[in-house]
Order: sequence, then structure tokens, then C-alpha cells
Amino acid sequence: MLFFKTLIIVVQLLSALGVIGLVLLQHGKGADMGAAFGSGASGSLFGATGSANFLSRTTAILAAIFFATTLTLTYLGSYKSKPSAGVLGAATAPAASAALSASAASVPASLPAAAAAPSSNAVPK
Repeated sequence: MLFFKTLIIVVQLLSALGVIGLVLLQHGKGADMGAAFGSGASGSLFGATGSANFLSRTTAILAAIFFATTLTLTYLGSYKSKPSAGVLGAATAPAASAALSASAASVPASLPAAAAAPSSNAVPK
């Protein structure tokens, strides 16, 4: 389980860094890649508008991966395993609590007798 959580955290970290990098690479509506790098965008690797579509689609995919890993880590972090009841089920719990209450009842009964003994030996002045 620890390995699975570590793997999800690594995927989340890489997707977060990817989203940050891709958002910084994208340009606004008024600018194009030619304005950013000083040359015409029509001769780029993805064509005139292909780079914007590629970057926005990749950003959306990485954002979805980040969202899914965040939900998975939240679910795994809130999961609490229930203790096993054992072979007898819930029958062992009342027997154990009855034994504890019987031993607890005997302790307070002996305390007042022990506390009263020193006060009876006291001599008034």
C-alpha cells in the first residue's frame, strides 16, 4: 500500500510540473509562436495552429491526471481499516468488558477501607 501511495504521489508531482510548464509555454489569443520566438509560426513543427491545439490538449490531459491522482490520494488518506472481530465476532467484546467492570468494581471497594485506616490511628490534639 505504501508503494502504491508513493507511485501516485510521483505521478501527481510529474503531472503538476507538466501542467505548470505547458501553461507557461502557451501564449495568449493575440500572440503567436512567431511573436514569441522571432520567426514565422507557419513553418513550425505542428503547423500554424497545430501547436496551440497540441499544447492545450496536453495541458487538459495532464490536468485530468492531476485531478484523478488528487482524488485517489484523498480517498486513500481517509480510509481507516476496521479492527477484526475475530472468529467469535461481537461475542468477545461483552465478555471482555464484563471482566473489566468486575475488576474495576473490586478496586474502589478496597480503597475507602485503606484510606480510613490511617485516619482512625490519628490522635486528636
